[in-house]
Amino acid sequence: MKKNSVVPSLEEIIEETITAIENSKNQIFDIAENARIEMERILQKLESVKQKVIEVINELERIERLEKAARVRLMEVSRDIKKYKEEDIRKAYLNASNLQAEVRILENKENQLREERTELERQYKRQLDTVAKAERLVSHVGVALNYLMKNIQGLNNKLEEIEARGNLGSRIIKAQEEERRRVAREIHDGPAQSMANIVLRAEFCERLLDKDVVLAKKEIHQLKELVRNSLKDVRKIIYDLRPMALDDLGLIPALNRYIEEFIERFGIIVRFLPSEIRMRLPNTLEVTIFRVIQEALQNVQKHSGARKVVINLLVAEMEVSLDIKDDGRGFPVAEVFADNDRDGYGLLGMKERVELLQGQFNIQSVTGKGTDIKIIIPIQSPDEE
Repeated sequence: MKKNSVVPSLEEIIEETITAIENSKNQIFDIAENARIEMERILQKLESVKQKVIEVINELERIERLEKAARVRLMEVSRDIKKYKEEDIRKAYLNASNLQAEVRILENKENQLREERTELERQYKRQLDTVAKAERLVSHVGVALNYLMKNIQGLNNKLEEIEARGNLGSRIIKAQEEERRRVAREIHDGPAQSMANIVLRAEFCERLLDKDVVLAKKEIHQLKELVRNSLKDVRKIIYDLRPMALDDLGLIPALNRYIEEFIERFGIIVRFLPSEIRMRLPNTLEVTIFRVIQEALQNVQKHSGARKVVINLLVAEMEVSLDIKDDGRGFPVAEVFADNDRDGYGLLGMKERVELLQGQFNIQSVTGKGTDIKIIIPIQSPDEE
């Protein structure tokens, strides 16, 4: 496809998006992982040092009291050497001296522990700065994902418009699906996992931050919501671009999964009645059937007001027939196909897809009585495809 000054090409969007994500995802993972480990170590050590400081202070206060009493005792025996024996004076002196030495040792230990505590607090602050850097990187990933979300849909619409005007061949559909598959796998293996990891790390930080608990929890909560929303959008893009089950499991399992999610999301009854398929269909045919059903159900949800949809899929030796019938409000078919407005492009895209595979596309709709889409597509050999 030629590059357009208004609508970026698919290649440009993917290159820019992948570059932004790749530049951020490794840094996010490394920084978040290191920050988590280091903060855990620092916090544990800091708590230990604080406890030791308290213990040393308590011990120092106790020894100081004993040392003070020992000095008083030494003064008493020193003033009245006639009353006390030499051995008593010597014991009083040794006791006072030992206690003074112990006081100095504890004072030094307290100073060392306080210095260690101060250094650990500095290290903890540095880790907070590291977390802030991770948040900025998450923001960068969000920008990249937003760019992807805003442009990929526009790009798909552009491709569908070109198809609707009859300027595309079957190789364009195949290339489009291959590109979608590559984008889906790239996003699935990269930013989706990174974003999930950041959510876990943010939850860990939320439990540990104790410097300003209210502000910290508020900021990290916002971060979690931002990442969760981005993750949800990425996964939606992945599924819209190309459901992984279509490649991994085949047409029927992929359709079952999509229809189950459709029913759960919109509450519309969908009866899917497929025939038994003993082998995989050609890739282009599977994609076409999936996209036709997907587009038909989206139209049902958006426009028809139907409460029930019945989908019959029959796979014979030489052809595939598909019948999609709903009980919605119906619409004037001729006017929709004649209308250049984008609302009709979904049906035109379905028709073009089928006809590019030498198939037959027929749609009947009566106002107030629903819509019936009938499709027949020959099964081609790999060479013909």
